[in-house]
Amino acid sequence: MFVIETPIGPLGVVADGPAVVSVRFAAFATRPDPDADHPALDQLRDYFAGGLTDFTVPFELRGGSEFERAVWGEIAKIPYGETITYGAIATALGDPGAARAVGTACNHNPVPVIVPCHRVVGAGNKMVGFGGGLDRKRILLELEAAVAFQRAWS
Repeated sequence: MFVIETPIGPLGVVADGPAVVSVRFAAFATRPDPDADHPALDQLRDYFAGGLTDFTVPFELRGGSEFERAVWGEIAKIPYGETITYGAIATALGDPGAARAVGTACNHNPVPVIVPCHRVVGAGNKMVGFGGGLDRKRILLELEAAVAFQRAWS
């Protein structure tokens, strides 16, 4: 596991060759390694610096049920700086009553940040749920909003 320091705390990144298979928050990460070298780390650093809006590093969504993998696929489509509700994802998957199940799938996302489950919000755009905690979710959304605003006016 590679570990890097970010504005939301240390992130542990597990790769299988070029593909990222897991991103873990501080509770699961060990000490950051400033000499760690993997394209995902470069992209994460650039993302947190406000220079990257679309990850191109390959990732593999291992595990999860068919429904969870479908949710993760929908999450991966959410544009940078935008949000969508759990209910909207459930509706897009053909099951409008599955908003809570979408939330559970978000919590099981094996590659948060890269597959941006922080962009999924509650009804009425309420800040609810995030496997990394609401403080981290808020920081990620504020970072993206600031970068998107700056790019729109430059």
